[in-house]
Amino acid sequence: MRNLRFDFFRGKTFAHGIHPPESKQETCHREIHQFPFAPLLIVPLSQHIGKPAVTVVGEDDEVVRGQLIAAADGFMSVAIHAPASGIIRRIAPTPSINGKMEPAFFLEPFAASTQEVVEGTPLDIDSASREQILAAIQSAGIVGLGGAGFPTHAKLKIPDGKFVDTLVINGIECEPYLTTDHRVMLEHANDVITGIGYLLRATAAQRAIIAVEANKPDAAESLRRVLPPSVPITIEVLPVKYPQGAEKMLITALLGREVPSRGLPLDVHVICVNVGTAAEIGKLIPHGLGLQERVVTVGGPAIQQKGNYRIPIGTTLRFILETVGTEPDISTVVMGGPMMGAAASSLDIPITKGSTGVIAFTERETGKLRSRKQFPCIKCGDCVDVCPLFLNPSQLGLLAEHGRYSSMVNDHHLMDCFECGCCTFVCPAHIPLVQQFRVAKAAIRKAARSEG
Repeated sequence: MRNLRFDFFRGKTFAHGIHPPESKQETCHREIHQFPFAPLLIVPLSQHIGKPAVTVVGEDDEVVRGQLIAAADGFMSVAIHAPASGIIRRIAPTPSINGKMEPAFFLEPFAASTQEVVEGTPLDIDSASREQILAAIQSAGIVGLGGAGFPTHAKLKIPDGKFVDTLVINGIECEPYLTTDHRVMLEHANDVITGIGYLLRATAAQRAIIAVEANKPDAAESLRRVLPPSVPITIEVLPVKYPQGAEKMLITALLGREVPSRGLPLDVHVICVNVGTAAEIGKLIPHGLGLQERVVTVGGPAIQQKGNYRIPIGTTLRFILETVGTEPDISTVVMGGPMMGAAASSLDIPITKGSTGVIAFTERETGKLRSRKQFPCIKCGDCVDVCPLFLNPSQLGLLAEHGRYSSMVNDHHLMDCFECGCCTFVCPAHIPLVQQFRVAKAAIRKAARSEG
């Protein structure tokens, strides 16, 4: 292995944060495998922040893998493509991870359906304009694959009066258990670099920095081997700390710039894109394809065949668990990672574009959590010491208990909290602070809708 420029020796990181158990060893060395088609795929029309896509096919229609089945409804929306060739049996509501019922296609794949996709119209990077690249990304249905699901073309659209000097490619993946980005950097490094080329052209950024944590030296080396000498791309290896993958923390660690309260990375001339998103851009746009599947980590103590799988969009948790096998005492299934993910209320919830992981726990782990007794806040300050945004989670929690939501927002910056879970992780009183904040935010948004 060639010598790497390990920039973590210079101490690049952010203030506060925690070091939870990484729990990545069982999947980080497993190559990505293609997942089979389920007998029924449930493809939601809303898999992104913004307006749901609009159907362009109907019930009983036959579709082919990669075909457009729902078009973007305005700028803050993206297209949806068929994950398999088959028949649309119905269009009806289905449960989602946020607890709501969302409209979805119920697609029954043909028995002999293959993984092949017919290519569309390619977009040449050397001749494409910025507008053409943004339109192609929207048409491909690409959103942030790190979990947020923000439409990528909208993030790349630079408003008048703004500019970007640095494109940050986020390969940190600090969430425990998840190793999808790690495997993508190892196995699809060329796609990552190709995608960055499109992103640089779309944003007119002067340079790109790929950020990788020090627990992934093989990924950093894999990317370095394919770096083109003529493109302004560098690789920075940062010390391991959670939540370094949060874009505000990552920008501070890499560049020493602080995104203002309620602000965006664009306010400090930066755009941050997940490395998996960059890889899909590099894979899909040159061939005119749409997003039909994504890499998902399937792991946790309750999973028998742990690994990273390229899973068709719309595959249900039930089919995933049946395919990989589970322990008899499986108790809880989390979509995403254990720090910022959400426990699934139904096994009929499907994989969407924002699904990074399916992590399953046994009664042994969850029983310990349920048996923990909650105590009143003892004002120890541990939550304050770890909050990466220098908020006061203890005070926010007390205000939440008494329903003083306006004070949480106006006096204590609740809406800056991105729910990383550091405060809950260290609380010796076992107070579910993040859950309290989520309830408060939901109440605030509901009140705002009522007033509007």
